[in-house]
Amino acid sequence: MYLVVGLGNPGSKYQFNWHNCGFMALEVLVQRAGVSVRKVKFKGEYGKGKIGGQEVIFLRPGTFMNLSGQSVREAVEFYKIPLENVIIIYDDIDLPIGSIRVRASGGSGTHNGMKSVIEELGSKSFARVRIGAGPAPEQWNLADYVLSDIPKEQQETMFAAFVDAAKAVEERIGGDR
Repeated sequence: MYLVVGLGNPGSKYQFNWHNCGFMALEVLVQRAGVSVRKVKFKGEYGKGKIGGQEVIFLRPGTFMNLSGQSVREAVEFYKIPLENVIIIYDDIDLPIGSIRVRASGGSGTHNGMKSVIEELGSKSFARVRIGAGPAPEQWNLADYVLSDIPKEQQETMFAAFVDAAKAVEERIGGDR
């Protein structure tokens, strides 16, 4: 069994923010898998489905970004999912807008949501799909930037990135590692 988590902030106020790239990519992934993420548990919403014949739990934490790890830990513990079968999708301002980077493990960088996940799981040994959202413009405060909406002129690029992120997750689960 796998756990795929999209990081973001709950509520319509944040729906199209840079910091919600994980939520948006997860939505593309669940649509491709024909799954609904509406059941409430683990301090978030989840759904069950399959990718490449593998059972997958799809999770959208309902905590705010900086507490995402609480939701992830609860799901991991409940389903007894090995950390090598956990995949976190999130925005990364250290990557160029629209790029994707997949890693089997690593640190949190400047991302507070990932800091929370690492702290709650007590490990860095889980996969991550990072979606480029940067760099933040020099005149912007980092928090203000990640909590701003993706500009119209960059939405097409970002939607393509969400599709690429979904495909990367599918490949990791259904294909060879």
